[in-house]
Amino acid sequence: MKEKADPFGFVFMIFLSAVFLFPIAIVFMNSFKTKFSIMGAPFRLPDKDTFAGFDNYITGITAAGIGGAFLRSVFITVLSVAALVLLCSMTAWYIMRDTSAVGRVIYKLFLFSMIVPFQMVMYTMTYVATGLHLNNPVGIIAVYLGFGSGLSVFMLAGFVRSVPRELEEAAEIDGCTPFRTFFSVVFPILKPTAVTVAILNAMWIWNDYLLPYLILGNRYKTLPVAIQISMQGAYGSVNWGGFMAMLVLAILPIIIFYLFSQKYIIEGVIAGAVKG
Repeated sequence: MKEKADPFGFVFMIFLSAVFLFPIAIVFMNSFKTKFSIMGAPFRLPDKDTFAGFDNYITGITAAGIGGAFLRSVFITVLSVAALVLLCSMTAWYIMRDTSAVGRVIYKLFLFSMIVPFQMVMYTMTYVATGLHLNNPVGIIAVYLGFGSGLSVFMLAGFVRSVPRELEEAAEIDGCTPFRTFFSVVFPILKPTAVTVAILNAMWIWNDYLLPYLILGNRYKTLPVAIQISMQGAYGSVNWGGFMAMLVLAILPIIIFYLFSQKYIIEGVIAGAVKG
C-alpha cells in the first residue's frame, strides 16, 4: 500500500532549506551591488542605482591574485582528501580485522585525537611543522592527514565492521594478497562511506583559513587567506563588493563537488553483497 505523504514534514523541509540557502542568496545578491549599498541595505535587491555588474568580480580577481590561490587550494585539497580516504580506509580495515590489543589501542588513540581542541595544539603544531619544513603546500598535506584521520577512521571503521568476512575469506582462497583483497573487495564496498569522508574533508580543507594562515602564511596563500588579506584596506576598510564576489567564486567548486558526489552517499553498496 502506498504511504501517504506528510504535508507538514514537506513544508518543514522547505522552510529548513530556505533557512540554509538564505545566507548564500544574500552573499550572491550583494556580490552585484556597490560597496555603500551593501553596507546601507544588505537585504535589498540591486536596482539601477546599486547594481555594479561584474565590477566586483573583476576587482576581486585582480586584487586577490585568485588564480594562484585557487590552484594552490585545489592542489592541497585534492591530495589531502585522497590521502585521507586511502590511508584511513586501510587503517580502519586493519584495526577492525586485528583482534589483538594493539588494534584496540590504536583505535582508541584515533578516537582520542577527535576530542583534542585545535586551539590547544595550534601553536605547538606550528612550531613543529616549521621545524620539520612542512610549511609549504606539500608539507601541509601531512598536517591535514593528522588532523582529519581521527574522524575519518572512526567513520570508516564503523562501516568496515559491517562488511562480511566471507568476502575476504573467499578472496584469500582464490589467492589474493592482503593488498589485492583490500583494493578489489573491501575498498569498492566502502565507496559510500569513503565518498562521505571525502566530502566532509573536502569542505573542511577547502574552506579552512586558520591552519593555512598559521603554517603557510602569506608566502603560499590559499583561497580563503588570499580573499581575507586582499579585501582589507588601510585603517580597517573592507572592499565588501569584492569580498562577496570572491566568496561566491570560492563556494562554487565545493558545491559542484557535492552535487556530483551526493548520490554515492545514499548508495547501498553493501546491500546484497552476500547472498544465501
